[in-house]
Amino acid sequence: MKMLQKLLPALVVLAPALALAADITHHSSGAFEGQNLPFTEAVEAHGLVFLSGQIGVKPGTLELVEGGIEAQARQTMDNISATLEAADLTFADIIKCTVMLADMADWPAFNAVYVDYFEAPYPARSAFGSNGLALGGALEVECIAAH
Repeated sequence: MKMLQKLLPALVVLAPALALAADITHHSSGAFEGQNLPFTEAVEAHGLVFLSGQIGVKPGTLELVEGGIEAQARQTMDNISATLEAADLTFADIIKCTVMLADMADWPAFNAVYVDYFEAPYPARSAFGSNGLALGGALEVECIAAH
């Protein structure tokens, strides 16, 4: 009993942290297997799914699709779709997107593709110009979804 009394304060402090750790799930579409990249495609914690940024690479490669901003935007969104599917989600479950564009002049072209993947009401979104995106990509998009 005395041992339990001594351990109880520590358990009270540690219990929330242990519960948080037990509530984390990693999701992968398998598109980057064998690429030895230092990230997980999506991490789920307490009903929120945080998707790593995606760029317009062909699945299973680190090669950008050809065709400029529209092609890269479409491939980026398709890559996001594969990650969502791995987590049993759809674009309707996305609550926030962050868009990084190598050239802000591509904003209208990106929007033309983006609206093909969502229906109103759209998720919250922010965007900014960025220099030096991965692999020289025209854009990167990261999202947060909710189960």
